[in-house]
Amino acid sequence: MATNFEVLLPFGDPSAQFAAEAALDVIDDLEEQLSVYKPASEVSYLNSTAFAGPVAVEQGLFDLLHQAAHLSHETHGAFDIATGALTKAWGFYQRQGRVPTPTERSKAMAAVGSRFLAFDVDHRTVRYLREGLEINLGAIGKGYALDRAVDILTRERGIRCGLMHGGSSSVRAIGSLNPDGRGWPILLKHPWLEGVHLGTLFLADASMGTSSATFQHFEYNGQKLGHVLDPRSGWPTTGVQQVSVIARTAAETDALSTAFFVLGPDATERWCRSRPDIGVVMLADGETTVRTWNLPKNLFQPSLPA
Repeated sequence: MATNFEVLLPFGDPSAQFAAEAALDVIDDLEEQLSVYKPASEVSYLNSTAFAGPVAVEQGLFDLLHQAAHLSHETHGAFDIATGALTKAWGFYQRQGRVPTPTERSKAMAAVGSRFLAFDVDHRTVRYLREGLEINLGAIGKGYALDRAVDILTRERGIRCGLMHGGSSSVRAIGSLNPDGRGWPILLKHPWLEGVHLGTLFLADASMGTSSATFQHFEYNGQKLGHVLDPRSGWPTTGVQQVSVIARTAAETDALSTAFFVLGPDATERWCRSRPDIGVVMLADGETTVRTWNLPKNLFQPSLPA
């Protein structure tokens, strides 16, 4: 998943080391299953065979793909896992960004969209309805892995207080660090300015996912083009510098942070009106202060001056 995972557990707990190792073992197993960069992974097998006919998949992966397709529908296609062809056309699969030709982009767009995924719940199979379609779980897999690992910590190891993150952009909190129940303090870094922070979030039994184009981007005609692609247009997203989402599960926060990065401020605001359980912190292009939705003041302390 191209990142480091860390587990923070209370000092002095004799079972902490064994619990943390069990959680990290789950991450390793899921990397082998979900990564498109591993030819033997279950996702790579799906991409190479599911157009020829239905493919049975492991229950957890089936549920994840079904959830991702539902989130794609909820966000009107702003989030979509079936964009592997588009990612490759733009060179981001090899981390060598480039602008595809109109023909290349048109061909890739013909093989994009979760609407071309067919699910058979009874037989737990997935079939691709469009040749060339490929899924890539980069925008939800890390959060899913955190959810599975935290499930091991809480259900099997009895952990009631802790924090786990993947590269600091995907975070899942167990319980609360402070006696007042306010939660674990999570510092939101500015996507471009070294040493500048957007503010502090407080997570208690909740997750946070952050999307930005900080690390993967390239310059084209004086414009910075990032790796977050809009599945609806086939072009890199513009208009947002960074967005963080707070929700119950890490898989949902990762997916929705990508969706809101694509949708932009106005559409995100409309979306949040019907989902008061989803909190959002967004820094839009050309703005120096953050916008927030569905976040009580005690859960977010902004750092940027008004």
